[in-house]
Amino acid sequence: MTETEPRTAPRRRGWRERWLTFRNGTVASPAFQRWAAGFPLTRGIARRNTRALFDLCAGFVYAQVLFACVRLELFRLLETGPLAPEAIARRLDLPSERALTLLKAAASLDLLTRLPDGRFGLADLGAAMIGNPSISAMVEHHAMLYADLADPVALLREKPDRTRLSGYWPYAESGAPVAPDSVAAYSGLMAASQAMIAGDVLDALPLSDRACLMDIGGGEGVFLSEAARRHSHLSLRLLDLPPVAERARDRFESAGLGARVTCHGSSFRDDALPEGADAISLVRVVHDHDDTVIESLLRAVHAALPPGGLIAIAEPMAGTPAAEPIGDAYFGFYLMAMGSGRPRTAAELSAMLASAGFSDIRERRTRRPLLARLITAKRA
Repeated sequence: MTETEPRTAPRRRGWRERWLTFRNGTVASPAFQRWAAGFPLTRGIARRNTRALFDLCAGFVYAQVLFACVRLELFRLLETGPLAPEAIARRLDLPSERALTLLKAAASLDLLTRLPDGRFGLADLGAAMIGNPSISAMVEHHAMLYADLADPVALLREKPDRTRLSGYWPYAESGAPVAPDSVAAYSGLMAASQAMIAGDVLDALPLSDRACLMDIGGGEGVFLSEAARRHSHLSLRLLDLPPVAERARDRFESAGLGARVTCHGSSFRDDALPEGADAISLVRVVHDHDDTVIESLLRAVHAALPPGGLIAIAEPMAGTPAAEPIGDAYFGFYLMAMGSGRPRTAAELSAMLASAGFSDIRERRTRRPLLARLITAKRA
């Protein structure tokens, strides 16, 4: 510090900070940890914390157990009923002792259950995997994410020119052309996972007084297909990149919805939005893009809507109670590896809507908020 620089008084720490410092120093002590593990009043807490810390260390192994079950189609194999380990090993073409290792691991993770006679059957989580094929698709897809996170410190320190995920999601690379043959994989994955949340969003989205719904970034049209089934009065539009919109057009034609849905092949980054819709939805679109892109998009949506027009933003959000790791840990690192977007809280999204000129901003309750929360607003 030079003689001309002002001196600043040391910041006085509040009682919470002083307590946290004392508590952390105590918990970090090996002697305290050993004492807490044996003392009756703290033993339960110590064991839960030990388990939680170990689960964080072992999380990748747990995920790979699930990946092996999905890749081997083990849940489908057991869909009709329990089987003996030897029979499972033969059907999966695995050595018997390694098949048993997998079965025991899956049972320990509540994917399978072991019966008293030694056979293995589906537990609740394994059965749920059969009913949600999109989860299996995401498990397979995570091989790319794990590759990009092989050195997370390097990813944190410097944004790489290209990652596996940025190549998989071509729209993440600003200005990069999107070839028709590059959209099949990611469009299929989005279609599979969109089916899981479309119903939840539409349960909460008020559309009975709307005439035309446009879904921006609508992929292959899974969300609009469900909207068409529920709201026969609605005229429907889909906007996505040209090769994606073409795939959506084929899906609508096959479903007999070609006359009800108009597909627009364009980029909301570069092209003006079509006018005429009195409701516009952004389903799992906003968190994929950086703030400047979304701020511009929300202004464009505001301009395209008539007075009283409705905007709906549906996606997993940061800060969701009881699901904080999904927003800040999973999507935080996923989108960082993807190279575009970030998880946002409901408050952040509401502020962005207000800045774009929207009013009557409200969150509407969904069945599974950890998968998708819903915010609506209106053009004044």
